[in-house]
Amino acid sequence: MTDAHPTLNVRVDAASSTPPYEQVRSQVIAAIEDGSLVAGTKLPPVRTLATELNLAANTVARAYKELEEAGYVETRGRAGTIVRGADAATAQAAAAARDFARTARRLGLSPADAVELVRAALGDG
Repeated sequence: MTDAHPTLNVRVDAASSTPPYEQVRSQVIAAIEDGSLVAGTKLPPVRTLATELNLAANTVARAYKELEEAGYVETRGRAGTIVRGADAATAQAAAAARDFARTARRLGLSPADAVELVRAALGDG
């Protein structure tokens, strides 16, 4: 495990319509997926990254929380936030499934209909 955090190449565009927390979240995911951030890498503390990006600490905390919920990182209390080594493909699929479930609910689909669409897409139905 890397003790010091790597220099994250995260930039926040204040003029973007994408919220700052989402910009941070998506750039960290991209770095994990392209191998720039490997399993065991310690991310900068929330306050440190917030200061570097000129953001509120709560903005970075929200990005980290969403990264953790999606399975990309884990928070180990005082040990910090660490890139997970577990199956990144599973984490990505879980995030896509949550997005699909939100969309299906918004469109008024029943759970059974939504599952049937997934089965058909996978070739199982």
